[in-house]
Amino acid sequence: MKKHILSLAVVAAIATPLSQVQAAGFQLAEYSATGLGRAFAGEAAMADNAAAQARNPAMLTYLEGRQLSLGGIYVMPNVDVEGDVTLASPVLGPQPVTMNADALDVAGDALVPNFYYSNQLNEQWTWGLAVNSNYGLATEVPSTHPTAIFGKETSVTTVEFNPNLAYKVSEAVSVGAGLRIVYGEGKIGASTPAWVDGIKAIPTLPAEVAAALPPGGTSLKSMEGDDIGYGWQLGASWQINPAHRIGLAYHSGVELELDGHASGLIYNGGQDVAIEGYMPLELPAFAELASYHQLTDNWAMHASVNWTQWSVFDELVAYFPGEQKPVGGLESDLVKVENFKDNWRFALGTSYQLSDKWLVRGGVALDKTAVEDEYRTITIPDSDRLWFSAGAGYQASKNLTLDFAVTYIKAHGDAPINETMNLMNLAQVSFNGEAGGDVWLVGAQLSYKM
Repeated sequence: MKKHILSLAVVAAIATPLSQVQAAGFQLAEYSATGLGRAFAGEAAMADNAAAQARNPAMLTYLEGRQLSLGGIYVMPNVDVEGDVTLASPVLGPQPVTMNADALDVAGDALVPNFYYSNQLNEQWTWGLAVNSNYGLATEVPSTHPTAIFGKETSVTTVEFNPNLAYKVSEAVSVGAGLRIVYGEGKIGASTPAWVDGIKAIPTLPAEVAAALPPGGTSLKSMEGDDIGYGWQLGASWQINPAHRIGLAYHSGVELELDGHASGLIYNGGQDVAIEGYMPLELPAFAELASYHQLTDNWAMHASVNWTQWSVFDELVAYFPGEQKPVGGLESDLVKVENFKDNWRFALGTSYQLSDKWLVRGGVALDKTAVEDEYRTITIPDSDRLWFSAGAGYQASKNLTLDFAVTYIKAHGDAPINETMNLMNLAQVSFNGEAGGDVWLVGAQLSYKM
C-alpha cells in the first residue's frame, strides 16, 4: 500500500471554500488570464490561444501552426468566518458558556500557474497539451483557536495534465478528446482549543477526566500525502455561420482511492504509530455549453452555462485494513457527511477590438453554491458568488500577444453556519455564525505563435 495520507480527500472536503471561493465546492476556475478578463464567459466556444483546449479540446482545430501560452493568476482572498462557540456541560454549570470564535482572514494568497501547447498537424488534425490546476486551497487558524477542534490547518495542491487531440469534421463541425491525469497533495490538521485548558482547571472536575483531556494545542488528527487519478474529456463545436458559434464540453469525474496513514491523538491515542488506511473520493464531472457571437467587426458577446456534478460528494469514509487499528479497533471512520448538490454557473461576457493592437474584455457571472444551509459547516462555508471581470489583450507583435485581467468576487446572500460536536461525552460544543468575504484575482498571460 502506498505510503500516502488520507489527505487530498479530507482537505478538499473539509476546508477548500475558505480559500477558494471563486467556484463552488473545492473547484478552481482560473485556467487562464485570457478567459479571466471576461469572467470565463463563452470559454467552450472560443479559441484565443492554446489555453482554449482546457475547456474544450475541439477548439484546438481553430489554432493554426504551433502555439504556446503560459501565465498565472494571483489569488488574494479575504475570507472571514464570524461567530461564537458555545459549551454546554454540567461541569460548567446550568448555563452554557459562550465565547467569541471569529476566524478572520483564514486564507492566504496563492498563485495558480498554467501552461498550454498546440500543434496543427494538417488541415484536419491538431494535438495539444494542457497543464493547469482545477482544485486547490490553503487555510489555517492558530492551534489553540476556539474553532481548531473543527479544523486547524488544511491545504491542497493539484496539477492536471491533459494531452488532447482534435479533428475538424467539416468547415462547421469539430470534435476533440483528451485524457485527464490529476496529481494532488494535501494536508489536514485539527487540534485542541485553548478553552479545554480552562475546563481542565475547574476544581470540581474529577481528576481522571482532567487527565484525559488533552492540553490546548494538542494535535487531534493529522493527515497528509498525495495520489494520482485519471479521467477523460470530450468536446465539440458548431460554426453556425462566420459570426456565430456554439461549443459543448464534458469533463469526466476522476476517482481517487487515497492510500496512506492517519495519526493524531484521536486515532493513535498519543502513541508514536502511523495507521494504514485509504479513502475513496470522486472528483466531480463538469460540463459547459457556450456560445460566441460576433455582432460587428469590432464587438462580440459570449456566454456560458456550467454544471458540476457535486452530488457525488455526499460523505467521506476512511477505511483501516492494516493490522494497526485506530483507538477502539475501528475498521472505518465516517470523517464527514457533506450532502453536496449539483451546482450551476452562469456567465455573460463581451470583447471589443479598440485598435490593431488593443482588445478589451469584460464579464459578469453568478456561481451558485453546492451546499444547502443545513449542511454548511465552518470548514465548508460555501455560498453563492458574484463575479465582476475586466481585461485587455495587447498584440505586441505579429506572433506575440499579452493578456491582462482583474476580477472581483463577492459572496452573495446569507451563509449561516450551525455545527455541533461532542467532547468526550463531557460537553456539547456548538458553533453558530456566518461566513463571508471577497476575492481579488489578477492575471497575466503570454501567448506566442511559433
